[in-house]
Amino acid sequence: MTRTIVCPALALGVWISMSAPSRAADPAPAVQSVFDCRSIADSAGRLACYDQAVAAMARAEDAGDLVAIDRRQRSALHRQAFGFNIPSLNLLERDGTSVQDERLEAKVASASRDASGRWIIRLEDGAVWAQTDDGVLGRDPRSGSTAVIHHGALGSFFIDFDGRPGFRAARRS
Repeated sequence: MTRTIVCPALALGVWISMSAPSRAADPAPAVQSVFDCRSIADSAGRLACYDQAVAAMARAEDAGDLVAIDRRQRSALHRQAFGFNIPSLNLLERDGTSVQDERLEAKVASASRDASGRWIIRLEDGAVWAQTDDGVLGRDPRSGSTAVIHHGALGSFFIDFDGRPGFRAARRS
């Protein structure tokens, strides 16, 4: 079974269409059939087409063949995936380009050291980051600290704590 993610999602019960040049990929067949109804000049015929196409779309969604998410859900998905290289997330962008945030601010749930003495940071959202360098902190991170994670060179990330320099890190989970 193939699952299709459609964006933007349902707004007030009506699918918002996107102009063809800005779409990253062709819409799912169930969505395309709704778009195709726009070209029917006769009002009664267009309504009948919409009724049939929307019913097919609802069946596809009920069967799990079509998944719709809105902008808020898409933003939450990007935040949850911050730090992972997931090229397929570009499917969620209207023009096919990544909108990976440059930085993420979150609260530290816990901070501990592994067997080698490097920091393991668990954020309140469940994300786990591990120190990858041998940097020494002026003040240890702790539960409640504000962590700011930002991109470094060549796909690396840095975590700063409470406005103070931190260390290079990699997302673990």
